[in-house]
Parts: sequence; structure tokens; C-alpha cells
Amino acid sequence: MNTTLPPADGARQPAYQVIKAYVLERIQSGQWKEGDAIPGEEALAREFGVSRMTVNRAIRELSDEQIVVRVQGSGTFVAQQKYQSTLVEIRNIADEVAARGHVHRSELQLLERCKASEALARQFGLSARAALFHSVVVHYENELPIQVEDRYVNPQVAPDYLAQDFRSQTPNAYLIRVAPLQGVRFAIEACLPPKEIGELLHMGPHEPCLVLRRQTHSQGQVASVAAMWHPASRYQFTGSF
Repeated sequence: MNTTLPPADGARQPAYQVIKAYVLERIQSGQWKEGDAIPGEEALAREFGVSRMTVNRAIRELSDEQIVVRVQGSGTFVAQQKYQSTLVEIRNIADEVAARGHVHRSELQLLERCKASEALARQFGLSARAALFHSVVVHYENELPIQVEDRYVNPQVAPDYLAQDFRSQTPNAYLIRVAPLQGVRFAIEACLPPKEIGELLHMGPHEPCLVLRRQTHSQGQVASVAAMWHPASRYQFTGSF
């Protein structure tokens, strides 16, 4: 079956990018799973009616992005998908995704004013039932959910937090702008997510998460306390000094 390239619509998308999108769609939809062999370059060239060099560029870029693995003499296979986050510096997840040449979007699940539990009050150094802001945001990379960000914020540090549109900017980007970092503490653990977190991340019932728990400091006080949940099968943390 021949797959035709889309017609020009002002600025035509290069053929190699169309092929990349085709491969990505089949991987992200689950049609091609981790470890599956994908069609060879010659087969894809015939299917799209392009040169093998064009297909080679698409597959080479997917390999560089660790979406597929090329095994000499055997073919090309869907890689184990692990998106990376650095621990050396606090970066906006939208910038990390863009740096990989992928598309970021976020869905706001919750934005509210709440009262601190005893545990949260201790972390913030506030009295029990003191006012906090609370947000829950799901971050997507190429339409695949990779992080649930569950964040509590000190209103004294970011009084306008509830007025922000966290679909057009991330909480991290806003907080870095209004409350420059003075320090950070973090811990990482692997655990099974609560049911609602697993559902937001489109995970199976027994799939573990990597959880980054982070406390940031600004203006001489605790600015935010966040738990960031990532599917362990498609995320990893990296760092170097």
C-alpha cells in the first residue's frame, strides 16, 4: 500500500519530517511497541515514493533522539522510551522537551487555595492550616503524558499564583520569574502511583513511577513543595558535574 505525502499548503513539510511523524504516530499509538522491528528503509522509500536517502535521514534523527535503535545487520527497532530530566539544574520541562525537538503541552487538572496539612505546614515552616496554593498539571511530550506535577506554593512568595494560565506557561517558569531560587532540596524514589496519577499518565495497574520530590527556597523561606510523577518505563534522570 502506497502512503502519499500530504499536498503543499503554503509551506510544505519536508518529506523526511513526514516520515518521522509517521513512525512516531505508530509508536505512540501502540501499533509499534518497544522492541518491534519497523519497516526497512527500502520499504519505507517505496511506500512514501521518496529516495532511500530521505528515509535514512528520518530514521537517523529518530535514532539520535533514542526513539528507535538501529542494529547493524538486523534492522531498526522501537527503543525503550525514556525521556530525560537533568538534576544539575532546575529547568522548565517545556524547555527540556523543546530541546529534544519535541512538542510540549500541559493540561491543568487543579488550581485552588487550600489549608496546609500538618505535614505540609512543617515543610513550609508555617502554622497548621495556613493558606497554600495547590496546582496539579499533566505535562505531555509529543502527546504522551510524561509527568504529573503536584505542587504546593507559599502565597507569601507568589501571591498571584492562582491568577496564572498554566496552559500557556508552566508553574516552574512562573515561579522562577517571580521568586528566584536561593536553594533546593530534592529526593527521588520509585513507587507505585496512586490510581488517579496512574490514570493521568496512561499507565498500567502495576507499573512503577519515578517520583521527584522537591522543595525550593526563595526570599528566605520555602517557596514551593512539589511531587513530580514520571512513568519509570519512559523517563530517566541524568546529571553531571
